[in-house]
Amino acid sequence: MGEADVSKADPSVTDWSAAHKELYARVAAEYDRQRSRAFFEKPWLDRLLAQVPTGGEVLELGCGAGEPVTRYLAEAGCKVTALDFAAPMLAIARERLPGVEFVEADMRELDLGKRFHGIVGWDSFFHLTEDEQRALLPRLAAHLAPGGVLLLTVGDKAGRVTGTVEGETVHHASLAFSDYGRLLDAEGCEVVAIVARDARCDFHSILLAAKR
Repeated sequence: MGEADVSKADPSVTDWSAAHKELYARVAAEYDRQRSRAFFEKPWLDRLLAQVPTGGEVLELGCGAGEPVTRYLAEAGCKVTALDFAAPMLAIARERLPGVEFVEADMRELDLGKRFHGIVGWDSFFHLTEDEQRALLPRLAAHLAPGGVLLLTVGDKAGRVTGTVEGETVHHASLAFSDYGRLLDAEGCEVVAIVARDARCDFHSILLAAKR
């Protein structure tokens, strides 16, 4: 939910994920070509990696075409499982990163039967509605190993906004920071840091939490 996202979400779109899946699949190649490689995500990824053991398992939600986040996690020595629901995005990612395990799936139905030292949902988790986020947080906590770290981009305040991908509308939602803290606490996780509109990070709002 970046600086330009100032309008209200379109009420005529009732299934955000279906609309987003169709869009990202249709524009996969162009989106990958246009996606910033400035890598402003690095400072926060490094905070997560500092808590992941060497060779640790990391799950990425909404990996897209695999750059720059998936590549950085893999090159840092992590055993990466990267999930996305857009098959054309995954086709690009699999070709460029053959050593990564890619999974075509909807994060809302996450059930991999294993735990991870780190979970990253960068520019993906915030595409879910408020209720979908509330339902997913317990699933994320259940997939974290003790001491595991969760890194998500969220909104700077509770509410809904829209943005654009390749000139087309996408939807974003966020809970209040206090609600994220309360929900994670109930699942045995503690918020380590939560920052609204981090200027060092292209004004993304960041949530970092750890499993107790």
